[in-house]
Amino acid sequence: MRRCLGCGAGFAGASWRCPRCGHEPAVSGRFPVFAPELAGGGVGFDPAHFAQFARLEPDHFWFRARNRLIVWAIRRHFGSAKSLLEVGCGTGFVLSGIATAFPAMRVTGSEAAIEGLAFAAERVPRATLMQMDARRVPFRDEFDVVGAFDVIEHIEDDRAVLAELRAATVAGGGVVLTVPQHPWLWSEYDVRQHHVRRYRARDLRAKAVAAGLEIIRMTSFVTALLPLMMLSRYAQRRPAADYDPLADLKPSRWLNGPLERLLDVERVLIRAGVRLPAGGSLLLVARRPV
Repeated sequence: MRRCLGCGAGFAGASWRCPRCGHEPAVSGRFPVFAPELAGGGVGFDPAHFAQFARLEPDHFWFRARNRLIVWAIRRHFGSAKSLLEVGCGTGFVLSGIATAFPAMRVTGSEAAIEGLAFAAERVPRATLMQMDARRVPFRDEFDVVGAFDVIEHIEDDRAVLAELRAATVAGGGVVLTVPQHPWLWSEYDVRQHHVRRYRARDLRAKAVAAGLEIIRMTSFVTALLPLMMLSRYAQRRPAADYDPLADLKPSRWLNGPLERLLDVERVLIRAGVRLPAGGSLLLVARRPV
């Protein structure tokens, strides 16, 4: 069901025009714009990075391994899902992986900064894409799965976002999240990426439960690389004047492949039911109770 952000009414149909109050979002190109005040970027992410991310993601070990983990989690826990919304889809790299893995699934993506949607449209032509604020999602009881992958750490009011993700999911449907873990890993990288926080597992769990979600699975990942991350983040405590905030996304070719294989081993362990207790990131899989 669509939700009018003007009067709050729920309605069905292909049009975004609210039958009660007549409110209708503006359109920029092919994208409905629900939060024009955020469309230009500058909140939570630097739009100038979209082009670089689009270039780096397809070959980078972490993005590739994370995609496979997300696809596995959806297939394992919500294998019959017919629709999915990704909140904060960025350049569409995750959404393209999901669309490829589930060719019959109706996929929808949103992004606060409209610049990212152009990249997502190229990667996933069949996706429905829109500009919106994750704190005000224009859907209610609509999707079998809602995902936010390394998104909510950019938003001060993450509790509001979690409540909106739950509301957009059908009863019995799933919410899948990934977030950066361990506040003690905080560094210049987090500052430059406009992170508000890194999560403790117990804090993410408590916030998800408070939003009305039932936790199915929660585990760390990027565990094998935690010592390397610690060294890298420590070095960034006093960054040089020419510090490159995207340096971590540019590993040498000889290192990229082995690191990806290490993360693939982690995925095998997670698939086998192992809960990894520490790592650079957290995966949370939850369900909206019936």
